[in-house]
Amino acid sequence: MRPRPTPSLLESFNYAFQGIIHVLRTQRNLRIHFVVAVLVLLAALYSGVDRLELIALLLAIAFVLIAEMLNTAVEAAVDVATTSFDPMAKLAKDIAAGAVLISTAVAVAVGYLVFSGQVASRSSNILDRLTTVPAELALVALVLTAIVVIGTKALTGSGTPLRGGLPSGHAAVGFAIWMAATLILEDSSHQFVISSLTFLGALLVAQTRVESGVHSSVEVAYGGLLGALVTLAVFQVAR
Repeated sequence: MRPRPTPSLLESFNYAFQGIIHVLRTQRNLRIHFVVAVLVLLAALYSGVDRLELIALLLAIAFVLIAEMLNTAVEAAVDVATTSFDPMAKLAKDIAAGAVLISTAVAVAVGYLVFSGQVASRSSNILDRLTTVPAELALVALVLTAIVVIGTKALTGSGTPLRGGLPSGHAAVGFAIWMAATLILEDSSHQFVISSLTFLGALLVAQTRVESGVHSSVEVAYGGLLGALVTLAVFQVAR
């Protein structure tokens, strides 16, 4: 049997990119880490962090992504090596998952240390903006969203007020919160960051409803659209 030829430098890079793409396609957690990394870098550029702070953020991001990919590689290797339950195989997976947890915690700590000063210097402007918007407005939007969700479920005769059916109440509330946060901070320099984070949170809520089998994609999409539109209507009428 002839030995396999050594791959060229270009082929080595190609294999590496294939590995990254495969993990992105198959691993939800890594996709989440990538989205968070993009948001963090955008926030860093917007906040004007210095070079050392940017280096710290880049190292923390790389730390998390590498740990997540190694965790995936360990899980794949263990699955290939074992065909039945093995306590040592489970232990190997748990240790790899623990490495991801540690790296994520360190990254969060680094992010806090970098952005805490930026947030402290500008938080008073955001608080001033929040005090000019009636707190009742967001509350009315959430209550009205809940009423519309329950009414729609009653008309369609599907699901219960808190589980299943058209539309998804969780998705409706999640996207209502996103829309409210976006509208409240429309004149704030932090609107993009906060709106992006709340939108990501709403997407994660919607995704969990689909993955758990409680709702279909259509029910979740309808709920998200409903919550966003109801909140937008409330703010537009009040203003």
